[in-house]
Amino acid sequence: MINFDYKNKVAVVTGGTSGIGLATVRILLKSGAKVAFCARSRERLLEVESKLKLEFSNDQVFAKALSVLDQNEVNKFSKDVESQFGKCDLLVNNAGQGMISTFNTTDDDDWKSEYELKIFSQIYPIKAFQSMLKKENGSVVVVNSLLAIQPEQHMVCTSSARAAVQNLIKSLSVEFAPQIRFNSILLGLIKTNQWESRFEDREDKSINRNDWYQNLALNKGIPLGRLGNPEEVASAIAFLGSSDSSYITGAQLEISGGLSKHI
Repeated sequence: MINFDYKNKVAVVTGGTSGIGLATVRILLKSGAKVAFCARSRERLLEVESKLKLEFSNDQVFAKALSVLDQNEVNKFSKDVESQFGKCDLLVNNAGQGMISTFNTTDDDDWKSEYELKIFSQIYPIKAFQSMLKKENGSVVVVNSLLAIQPEQHMVCTSSARAAVQNLIKSLSVEFAPQIRFNSILLGLIKTNQWESRFEDREDKSINRNDWYQNLALNKGIPLGRLGNPEEVASAIAFLGSSDSSYITGAQLEISGGLSKHI
């Protein structure tokens, strides 16, 4: 894993206790940043926080249990980060999984909840941290999906919500320039808990994990022949949030193993 120069920097990561979020927290800590992260599960959050403080240091890590859809809690989190670390240089918005549904199998409440999750998990943290980000000429990196530009019929609701997020981030990259940079990553298939759950629920229990993932990559037509790892995504996030990408804003970086059909 590549380390970046985050000395004297403060990063905030939402959804930071597993998968891509945790991998991002770890690479930022290894790169010298102080990192604040949040997640909904208090038990899981305390477990991760304890391990990270042992590996790094108490004054480098801050964690808080909350829902990013609770605006008051997100605002309190922002104040806590300012009190704990004094500033924020990077905000990584990483929340929400996909919902499998077609147009006719998505009811009205599902449409509303999916759009609320995808959009307001961006809006509330950006609103809460924008003042600190402006002061530091900071950066926002959004974890989005390839579905935003390459929708799939069995994920119609999530695909459309992801496209809305991409439009929002592009707009904000103009509105907040030059004080804050906004970029996003568009994910293909990454080995996270979501895919692990599908592996555990597989119909043919005789297929082992490696073969199941290899078959999945083959069936999906991934040119690199495998799923991505959270650490590979984390490296891209760290790059986009660092001074190494100081002339990049309003951009989208695809991390899909070549699955994208667009040029």
